[in-house]
Amino acid sequence: MDGDRGLRRDREQGHDRGLGLDEVLRAAEQAAPVESVDVVARNLERRFAAREVSFLLVDMLGREAVRLPRGGGAGRARGAVDRRALAGSAYEEVLRSQRLHVKGDGEGGARMIAPVTNRGDRIGVLEAVVPEVDDTIRDAVAQAAHALAYIVVTDRRFTDLYHWGWRTSPVTLAAEIQHQLLPSAACCEAPQFTLAGGLVPADDIGGDTYDYALDQDTLHLSITDAMGHDTASALLATLTVNALRGARRAGRGLLEQAGAAHEAITRHARGMTTGQLLRVDLADGACEMVNAGHPWPLRLRGGRVEKLSVDVDLPFGVPAPVSYEVQRLQLEPGDRLVLLTDGMIERGAAAVDLPAVVRDTGGEHPREAVQAMTLAVYDACGGELRDDATALVLDWHDGTGRGRRNGGPPGA
Repeated sequence: MDGDRGLRRDREQGHDRGLGLDEVLRAAEQAAPVESVDVVARNLERRFAAREVSFLLVDMLGREAVRLPRGGGAGRARGAVDRRALAGSAYEEVLRSQRLHVKGDGEGGARMIAPVTNRGDRIGVLEAVVPEVDDTIRDAVAQAAHALAYIVVTDRRFTDLYHWGWRTSPVTLAAEIQHQLLPSAACCEAPQFTLAGGLVPADDIGGDTYDYALDQDTLHLSITDAMGHDTASALLATLTVNALRGARRAGRGLLEQAGAAHEAITRHARGMTTGQLLRVDLADGACEMVNAGHPWPLRLRGGRVEKLSVDVDLPFGVPAPVSYEVQRLQLEPGDRLVLLTDGMIERGAAAVDLPAVVRDTGGEHPREAVQAMTLAVYDACGGELRDDATALVLDWHDGTGRGRRNGGPPGA
């Protein structure tokens, strides 16, 4: 209690009231990449006498939170991992709302849970118990969680710690290959748009991919579905995605990107890949599209869901003369565009009224809509999908964020 009173007196006198983010970031740079949580925890412990400071990572299936161990991950026996179901928990509430959760202890203190999120990509939550709560502490914990998101994004390039925590079930070789093809962040927010992608089963995929990249004036999107299953389809997907990325990064247009994917498959593999490529002008929402044998996209506009009946060209790699057509559509503020793979609509998945799910989740953030769609398909198939099921959701704003769905401001 004496320490608590001393801490309170120091703050009342103006000591230690800064957010300390510069100090946290400097300490993170000097620490080992596996000590991100320790850096943030020590800062909160020193400044606010916080206890039980920990970071919980959302797992690959989006159903559990995994508490990462302190001390650089020593003794990380799989059986000793603290795993918490998200459904109905305070963690789920924080991840959905992207707002700080505070539960008082009746004595002035509280347990606080803050979202660890980077540009809409929800990484996990920061949890801490503090002896007292005021606006300064609320602000500091929220800011510490925000800083932790940037630290984790940086440090996970150098360690398997976060990959380890992210996996709550065995991952097949095909899935290992496939995840390396996906963007490092499943979600991205900007003034003009918000997008999110997801696929099931995340631990046993082998053919589907989605991708995005942002230039100064253009958003690039793709969704692809390589023929077959398991490792063979993952290798085919590798050819497809890297051919598309190579052409895109060389500044080539959609027709050249499509041609590069087709040539890569016909020269180096046997098989086909369906795909949908898009380029969106950030200034006005004008969209160019190439559809290579892929399912039609869905659009939610004004509460109404409709299929966009675009022309369908032949898949990449088909053993026949091919040509691709650039088609155009106009996105309007408030539009939601949903790109899908066959696994979202075939066989058991057909039991899901997908347009109804798109409509019912229209007010949710794209990451929540993606999860609702993919899990609805996963559950309808009893967890036994014969094909990957992938969705990529794009919300178009007007540059000011008008029409933005639940989930906080860009960059939160």
